[in-house]
Amino acid sequence: QVRLEQSGGGLVQAGGSLRLSCAASGRTFSSRTIGWFRQAPGKERDFVAAISRSGTSTHYADSVKGRFTISADNAQNTVYLQMNNLKPEDTAVYYCAGASTMWSLSLVSAAGQYGYWGQGTQVTVSS
Repeated sequence: QVRLEQSGGGLVQAGGSLRLSCAASGRTFSSRTIGWFRQAPGKERDFVAAISRSGTSTHYADSVKGRFTISADNAQNTVYLQMNNLKPEDTAVYYCAGASTMWSLSLVSAAGQYGYWGQGTQVTVSS
């Protein structure tokens, strides 16, 4: 069993920055891919970014490319999502998720591939 504990988030003005953290515990070796998703009120959960366990492969949604950076600290079993130049449309509850499947660019954006989820954290960007 893998447990994902999220931290970070909050309220920021447009153009500001936030960093989200996702700390894994338990059978962490079974999480070969870590992803970030977000869900705005009344909308579906959307893919944001993903990183392979080795940290050598990353993938981003077009809407955040160039503004968000996903990174991993394997010594700390923690994945980060650095969010810069935030926009009001980035407002959502953000979730980190772990998948036991090997990295696959065609699958990392699919929420159904992830078996472990964090508790979610609110990010609010004011205009």
